[in-house]
Amino acid sequence: MARVQVSKQSFSLGHKEHLYQMIFELNREQNYSIKMLCERLEVSRSGYYKWCNKEISNNEKRSKLIAKEIKCIFKNSKETFGVVRIHYALKRECNLNVNIKCIRRIMRILGLQAQIRKKRPNWTRIKPHFTAENILNRNFEANKPNQKWFTDISYLNYGKGQKAYISAIIDRYDLSIIVYKVSKRNDLKLVMDILKLALQNNDASNTILHSDRGFQYTSKHYKNYLDTHNVKISMSKAGSCLDNQPIEAFWGTLKSEYYYRNQFSTYEDLETGISEYINYYMNKRYVPKFDGLTPNEYRNVS
Repeated sequence: MARVQVSKQSFSLGHKEHLYQMIFELNREQNYSIKMLCERLEVSRSGYYKWCNKEISNNEKRSKLIAKEIKCIFKNSKETFGVVRIHYALKRECNLNVNIKCIRRIMRILGLQAQIRKKRPNWTRIKPHFTAENILNRNFEANKPNQKWFTDISYLNYGKGQKAYISAIIDRYDLSIIVYKVSKRNDLKLVMDILKLALQNNDASNTILHSDRGFQYTSKHYKNYLDTHNVKISMSKAGSCLDNQPIEAFWGTLKSEYYYRNQFSTYEDLETGISEYINYYMNKRYVPKFDGLTPNEYRNVS
């Protein structure tokens, strides 16, 4: 075995902990004996092994702390956070910088697995009376707020088989929910109500608003209102839900993370629950592609 070319003078700090760390690394990486390294650096083997046991104890304490925080974050997210969002939550809420592999290992040991969204049922489409071109053609890139909006309606059940509807507009740039409304009726008023609110509170001149070909979006009233406000209309091809992917993805997230996992006895329960979830989605749900910022935070720094 080659002679170890190392001296105490090479460690300017001179702390024993520094020497112990070097012994540990040389032993692990170069397979030098502990005895020889301790003699060469003039430290006791008993001191080195005591340091090792202390490091193991500290690592165990840190692991237990991380596991405790992961369980708390996972519970507070209603069991919806996966490893990446837990990574950001640990960093932002607990000041713990933990790598993804470590989080994944601890979650596996704890038996924690984020909920997977259910497959969306097929919809039956009727032939529209008025349609617009698919301007976006699945180009979902946006480099500023209010550049590309997507809207849709989805249904929600409550009570004993009673049905409600939710309509929303999402901004592709920051994934923020511009506006939403829950209603007992799936009608033109539902769509127009959220549209008016969105245009009152945002500068949407030259915004592209994409939808499917539902009867509300193919009405003359809808078209005329958007034309008046210089909003460009884009529509999916018939039966192609992927053309409206951003809002479809939001429905999947809303339902898998919240709706499917709760019971709503009354319409008021449903309204309150949806409001609480969207507030959480906008202000507490960290987005990996935004470097862990929430939709609201990302929008505000734009």
